[in-house]
Amino acid sequence: MIAAMQRFHHTEFADLPHLLSLKGPQKISVCIPTLNEEENIGLIVSSIHDALMRKFPIVNELIVMDSGSTDRTREIAASAGAKVMLSSEIPPALPTHPGKGENLWKSLKVSSGDIVCYLDGDVSNFHTGFVTGLVGPLLQDASIDYVKAFYQRPLLNGEQRENSGGGRVSEILVRPLISMFYPELADIIQPLAGEYAARRSTLESLPFPTGYGVEIAHLIDLLHAGKSSRIAQTNLETRIHRNRSDAELGDTAFAILKVVTRRLQRDGRLSANLSLTDLHQRWSITDDSIALTSKLIPEPELPAIISNR
Repeated sequence: MIAAMQRFHHTEFADLPHLLSLKGPQKISVCIPTLNEEENIGLIVSSIHDALMRKFPIVNELIVMDSGSTDRTREIAASAGAKVMLSSEIPPALPTHPGKGENLWKSLKVSSGDIVCYLDGDVSNFHTGFVTGLVGPLLQDASIDYVKAFYQRPLLNGEQRENSGGGRVSEILVRPLISMFYPELADIIQPLAGEYAARRSTLESLPFPTGYGVEIAHLIDLLHAGKSSRIAQTNLETRIHRNRSDAELGDTAFAILKVVTRRLQRDGRLSANLSLTDLHQRWSITDDSIALTSKLIPEPELPAIISNR
């Protein structure tokens, strides 16, 4: 295991005038990928817009990159102060591969910040520390390039709340993979956290898997590039969001496993002759039927932006 990564608490960066002075001429972009997030997107956008754009101009632009929501996500986000874009239209000549990673890559492509902060759009207990706690270490310390969030993730079961149990894919799949193949990353508390901030130069050097494999891909690729010592973490305390079904989590795990396997092949740690299927198969069992269901999850990767210049 490598030496422990630097850790911060979001309250260390609660002094907004001081944070603004640290920012200087740098620009900060906040980018939020969305798909049917009407329940929480208004709170997230309005909180950032009011406190971190109007009152203290720490954030220069706030972008919501939408995958084609069928609810009022785009309307609510725009009225709350975000610049809303439809992922399928950016850029027009690029084939679309709908997914979280694609939204993140396209947000990077159209944003202008020297620092880019990514947030998820489904957080119901959002506070501005989600932003300041992630960008603060980058403004304070030039040796840090990438800041990952960590937090307690309660598991919501109807009206009941268990203080732990969220992050099931992390615990069941990702942590064993890290322990086995990438122990240098074992100090990262929430490897799949969707909240993180990084310098543009760092993000533009990384490829982006188009789906849910994007977060683990970033960490492995930073390690591969010898930059894991430039990763830091910030404690955001608690993150409350909707918990997804086992079927959805299975699809996520499939995409992650595919991304990790590709990197093991790239690095010569797994045979390059091993063929990876795009077909995720699972059984669906109800009182009335037992059926084998299949879903194609190709998880293509968008190239590092700097490689296209």
